[in-house]
Amino acid sequence: MTLLTRLGLSVPIIQAPMAGVSTPEMAAAVSNAGALGSIAVGATDAEGARAMMAATRALTERPFNVNLFAHAPARADPAREAVWLEALGSSFRAFEAAPPTGLREIYRSFVEDDAMLAALLQRPPAVVSLHFGLPDQDRVRALKAAGCRLLATATNLKEAEAARAAGIDAVVAQGWEAGGHRGVFDPGAPDERLGTLALTRLLVVRGGLPVIAAGGIMDGRGVRAVLDLGAVAAQLGTAFVACPESAADAAYKAALIQGDGRTAMTDAVSGRPARCLRNRFVDLGEAIAAARPDYPIAYDAGKALNAAAKAKGEAGFGAQWAGQGAALARAMPAGELVAVLAQETARA
Repeated sequence: MTLLTRLGLSVPIIQAPMAGVSTPEMAAAVSNAGALGSIAVGATDAEGARAMMAATRALTERPFNVNLFAHAPARADPAREAVWLEALGSSFRAFEAAPPTGLREIYRSFVEDDAMLAALLQRPPAVVSLHFGLPDQDRVRALKAAGCRLLATATNLKEAEAARAAGIDAVVAQGWEAGGHRGVFDPGAPDERLGTLALTRLLVVRGGLPVIAAGGIMDGRGVRAVLDLGAVAAQLGTAFVACPESAADAAYKAALIQGDGRTAMTDAVSGRPARCLRNRFVDLGEAIAAARPDYPIAYDAGKALNAAAKAKGEAGFGAQWAGQGAALARAMPAGELVAVLAQETARA
């Protein structure tokens, strides 16, 4: 029995859990349409996660995915953080705002968040996905014992092999094309930058787990391409950003639909490499030579600068996550988009 069959999915598509974009309304609409909807709780606390899961369950009786961040906890470095804030100072002043006097770790990693584990075990979701790494075996065993199917992002074969050894049920093969944060386990190590097609086939042949392909997939022909390579499903994130159920603000959606689709990989926004639409923050980050604070401490500064810019009517400092297929984005309700993707996949 395949992973999709066990979950009762009729459409081999997973809506990517993008923090700041995914909502219970979107996840429920996707799941109700026969695919797998997702909510991202890595940027909230246990109570926030409970509320999001409850809101999703109120809108659907079908399975959905809950995504967690499993990065190494941040290491505070006040001296480095002060240098970063000084480098951003002129940008804050341009919007008549002062930079923060200090930075904080704005959310915890699941690897040390016992309250988040308790929230998940209280009423376990059908699927839990992990990004940036893997938690310890006690957490994996607890989630599996509660009946959760576990997914983990892998950007290379070594990470996929680690996921298999840990007891993960399927890997999300995140190609270099993908929008949002790179799921590399060690951001300090060289990134192989494998593309979606090469990575998907590599993990199908040698990874030993079912593969869900992610990165640059925007329509049914893209879905069909990765299915033909042996993936059991495709994960799409950027394709859902412009949906009305999305939490992306109007400027983000407009930049996606009306812009030129250019993207860039940058660590300036949050402290970890992430692909987003090229905007003023990307340009600023590329011009600053100072070392970034640890993720997500650096994100505290990025969010503060975006808030200062938005207060003055400037939308170019937001985290507008998007993959390389951004120019193919379509604006339509999430459930309708799933239906269109299913039809396109069948025709392809």
